[in-house]
Amino acid sequence: MHGGGVVTGAERVLNQVAATADAAESHPVRLTGHRPHSPAAAQQLRATIVYVRDHVMNVPAVGHQPLVASTAAQHVAASVLATFPNSALTDPTASDGRDAHPAMLRRALAHIDDHADQPVTVADIAAAARVTVHALQYAFRRHLDTTPLAQLRRVRLSRAHHDLLNTDPGRGATVTEIAARWGFWHPGRFAALYREPYGRSPHQTLRDPATRRA
Repeated sequence: MHGGGVVTGAERVLNQVAATADAAESHPVRLTGHRPHSPAAAQQLRATIVYVRDHVMNVPAVGHQPLVASTAAQHVAASVLATFPNSALTDPTASDGRDAHPAMLRRALAHIDDHADQPVTVADIAAAARVTVHALQYAFRRHLDTTPLAQLRRVRLSRAHHDLLNTDPGRGATVTEIAARWGFWHPGRFAALYREPYGRSPHQTLRDPATRRA
């Protein structure tokens, strides 16, 4: 896949990454300028596109996983929005604050738990919770001190941990395969995320019988 193809795919999910309104009132997010905010931002976007192209989408064991494709596309789209001026709103409205109540949060958490094995965007979670993306993000910050995508990543990490514990490495299973199954396409990043809550590397969990269930 060429870099332009990655960017085209990212543009299709810009609205999912930066959605700001209920479905009936939503408007497409537009890039309002084609000059990057800074040379550093442009360089970071270029590096992101190249990495996704060369080390994610062109690696069969990784790029063919649906969650990896979805996560990578959202990552590139977020980089595009961080690089160029755009029409996405950045601050929650007064109604967003009113909608950020615990019942809504429970709906959002349930949707994340029930759909962690599927491509999920912030817009999907907000739609399930019946609020705007900004109200959703505000609720997660206010009540959980996290973000919807961070919560989704935490759930997927737990599912990957379960698979590492319950997979027989003698049948050829690999950490890369299990990580990609749950949307983790950067091996080093996955290892760092995994070690923080579980105190060991994913390879140790999969390969070392003495520590797998410690």
